[in-house]
Amino acid sequence: MPFVEISGQNIRFDDSGGEGPPVILSHGFLMDREMFASQVNALAREFRVITWDERGFGETEFDGKPFTYWDSAGDCLGLLDHLGIEQAVLGGMSQGGFLSLRAALLAPERVRALVLIDTQAGAEDPERLPAYRQMQETWMQAGPVDDLANAIAGLIIGDPELSGSWIAKWRELPRETMKAPADCLFEREDITDRLGEIHCPAIVFHGTADVSIEIDRAERLCSGLAGCEGVVRIEGGTHASNLTHPDEVNGPLLDFLRSL
Repeated sequence: MPFVEISGQNIRFDDSGGEGPPVILSHGFLMDREMFASQVNALAREFRVITWDERGFGETEFDGKPFTYWDSAGDCLGLLDHLGIEQAVLGGMSQGGFLSLRAALLAPERVRALVLIDTQAGAEDPERLPAYRQMQETWMQAGPVDDLANAIAGLIIGDPELSGSWIAKWRELPRETMKAPADCLFEREDITDRLGEIHCPAIVFHGTADVSIEIDRAERLCSGLAGCEGVVRIEGGTHASNLTHPDEVNGPLLDFLRSL
């Protein structure tokens, strides 16, 4: 199993290899690299696809210290350094998009294009924060008990048939490691006014049934990116639309990557 130490974290990643143009995919909050299994299967014949587990999730060995999505962007760029990749397409779902946008601001020369899935440039909705903080507190005290796990799965996945395997993964995570990743998520700053600094090609995917980030945020994100080719609306797609509606995502995603 490939690991690499970056900024004090032992990062778990997978690399499809090959000579194709590199694409690195970054997962959402409470997910891990396996949420992109369908995208890896669809892309790996033509592209070198890298997936990885971010701080606090999956098999990455996380130090538990506070961090921001700028740090996570540095982890992503550090993984590219380790793999000897000078430039890649950065794709991210939700928090994976938060860090990918920041990587494009930190090192624009490293980012060939952006693939942004059910994400945004804004801060967390202040009206939702009290409920989210209560979820965090319950998780840290009692773990992902049934009611909490089902509520979170509804916000992220929205498909009971897919949720069970992810809830089982959440129950394997140490409770205490949820503090720093959740603080990072809830306390992120709004970078909407910096989108104009990003000039690479971009495509935005968004589920029409996403209840965590409404689709108007996707429209705002695309309009702020000079190179955005539009918003691909995934009809019936939830927050993890690439997981719940892979075929609707993979076709336009392949077309976009081939166009580069």
